Amino acid sequence: MEDGTVSSPASDPVERPTEPSVLHGVAPDSPDRFFNRELSWLDFNLRVLDEAQNERHPILERLRFLAISASNLDEFFMVRVAGLVGQVRAGISAVSQDGLTPGQQLSEINARAAALMDRQQQCWGELLPLMAENRVEVLRAEQLTEEELTWLEDEFLTNIFPVLTPLALDPAHPFPFIPNLGFVLCFSVEGDGHAPMKFLPVPNMVRRFIRLPGDLSDRGEAALPNVRFIPLERVILHFLHHLFPDVRITARGAFRVIRDSDVEIDDEAEDLVQQFETMLRRRRRGEVIRLKIHQDTPFVLRDLIISKLHVHPQDVVYVDGLLGLAQTAELIPKDRPDLLFPSFEARFPERIREHGGDCLSAISAKDILVHHPYEDFEVVVRFLKQAANDPDVIAIKQTLYRTSKQSPIVEALIEAAENGKNVTALVELKARFDEEANIRWARALERAGVNVVYGFVDYKTHAKLSYVVRREGENTRSYCHLGTGNYHQFTAKIYTDLSLFTTDPAIGRDVSRIFNYVTGYAQPQSFERLRIAPINLRETLIENIEREIEFAKAGQPASIWAKMNSVVDGPLIDKLYEASQAGVQIDLVVRGICCLRPGVPGLSENIRVKSIIGRFLEHSRIVCFGNGRPMPSDNALVYISSADWMPRNLNRRVESLVPITNETIHNQVIDQIMVANLKDNQQSWRLRPDGIWTRVELPDTEDPFNVHDYFMTNPSLSGRGAALTERSPRTLTMAPR
Repeated sequence: MEDGTVSSPASDPVERPTEPSVLHGVAPDSPDRFFNRELSWLDFNLRVLDEAQNERHPILERLRFLAISASNLDEFFMVRVAGLVGQVRAGISAVSQDGLTPGQQLSEINARAAALMDRQQQCWGELLPLMAENRVEVLRAEQLTEEELTWLEDEFLTNIFPVLTPLALDPAHPFPFIPNLGFVLCFSVEGDGHAPMKFLPVPNMVRRFIRLPGDLSDRGEAALPNVRFIPLERVILHFLHHLFPDVRITARGAFRVIRDSDVEIDDEAEDLVQQFETMLRRRRRGEVIRLKIHQDTPFVLRDLIISKLHVHPQDVVYVDGLLGLAQTAELIPKDRPDLLFPSFEARFPERIREHGGDCLSAISAKDILVHHPYEDFEVVVRFLKQAANDPDVIAIKQTLYRTSKQSPIVEALIEAAENGKNVTALVELKARFDEEANIRWARALERAGVNVVYGFVDYKTHAKLSYVVRREGENTRSYCHLGTGNYHQFTAKIYTDLSLFTTDPAIGRDVSRIFNYVTGYAQPQSFERLRIAPINLRETLIENIEREIEFAKAGQPASIWAKMNSVVDGPLIDKLYEASQAGVQIDLVVRGICCLRPGVPGLSENIRVKSIIGRFLEHSRIVCFGNGRPMPSDNALVYISSADWMPRNLNRRVESLVPITNETIHNQVIDQIMVANLKDNQQSWRLRPDGIWTRVELPDTEDPFNVHDYFMTNPSLSGRGAALTERSPRTLTMAPR
């Protein structure tokens, strides 16, 4: 790669001493007590990429991790880097909590992002021969047989040629608009008296990799196929004469555009849906934040592209490898299960089976906690479908933040409305990159007679809530679902999340208050069980941390266990530092961003941070307070939540914090889930005081333990019903710290 920089032209160099491996004397008010949010995210994505080089994983799962890391990086530039570039261009020099200006952050992002992209290409080069050894090949046209070339030409003329639009460049043909994530081939030609420069946008509706027809004739029906792909751009280049029959190609290249997708919404908008529809059109035309040009593109074409797109040279990356690595996920065929993780079928809770599959009956008997993806998301779908068709159910209220294109949740709400029930759907339009899908669902729900509201203009509604009101005798009863994850049946197969089902009257009243708050601006005066952001969630966390501090000062056991996606919020981090200094033992499982600096003497020596990256994406949010007893403890205060510890979640979103009081579920969360996460030594990383993440090495004295394998083979406590007493789960113990 000739140039890996990705900064704004106005970025400033940062002068910061190299951090030693162990830090001493970090002042409580020094910005050095925080890691930078953006750089911590890049560290997370590097951990994801590291799994692509993890030889314990099947080869196509390694490819999947590479594709995920590339997709993550694209979105990082589209949103986070775009925001920083916008600040620099606007002359904003506000300093982040770790003491860096936007320009200085961009300078540090440059080096890390360049190294990350180089490593992605290196990983791609390492995976290709390993895939070929396993009979999954990515080929060039000259490697194909005559029979395959004949088939490919027919495929090109039938399915690709009709959607290609070559574009000339001359006074009558201006430089074409290239949409966000657009991939373009470019050429210099001779023999065309009109325009020597040609551009060919590669249509995004055509698969990036064309699979060649297989031949199983010599191996029998049971044999696994040879899988052979050729990239779409190689197909186009091989049959370019069909597009330019009378010219000679003298130079060719390729480039890819990433545009600013971090758009703002007008707080004064009278019609929020219309405003979002306008925003989605504007997103396609955002400023170019990064231009990736293939290394082999001649200088004359490079200069032309950069000039026409008005890109500063520092925002250009030259790629020696494959453009658009995120699309390599297309190379994972369904008919080669031997190269994937062993198949896993989610369990359906035995307790609900014992009630004949009747969710409402099972929930009315006892609270249930469903642990996704180990337990089937179908439980949530069945809960709402049953409510939709139950003649005694009179009302359903539902939040929708992210859901799928063919959503059974939305279908159940539509069915309920058509059955005459009072149905309210709180659709969050501000769910980034899902806005279009949510607008579409909102329209469909409105047509069915659902009361559709969009929450607050200035807050996102991120809480995951279902509320079902059922007439039972002379009274009504509330059935609630409170989750840590989205109502999305596909991501629920790979995201670890928790779903609490309860008929607790106090929780039901609190959930009703939350809906009234969001739909009618009726701010509650108090809550009985739940806590929500932005009203009192932060305060509840602070109060519980302060209680642990008092326990420690009194010489009693004091500890905090927490699991989440990100820890960014400065005041909350400072409170954890205060707790550490008082002697509170703190263990954090943070999948992604962590701005807290652990293990610093005098500041955070009692805080340990780990991250788990593996087969499933850790997404559940849990926090446990020892409450004066050693962890894990039956006496601990245990909560599940929709909120990460970030300013946006605590200050600018509607989020829920749900106490777990049922004994079985309490034990499931703290003794099973949290202990298993802390015990994992197969896919865990530790954060050092200097900011370096190191993979946990298995000590000779310790047995291997994989948290995902454990939950795939050990049913949860609250879903086991009568079987719980017959087959006790494997006991987990924590090693002393």
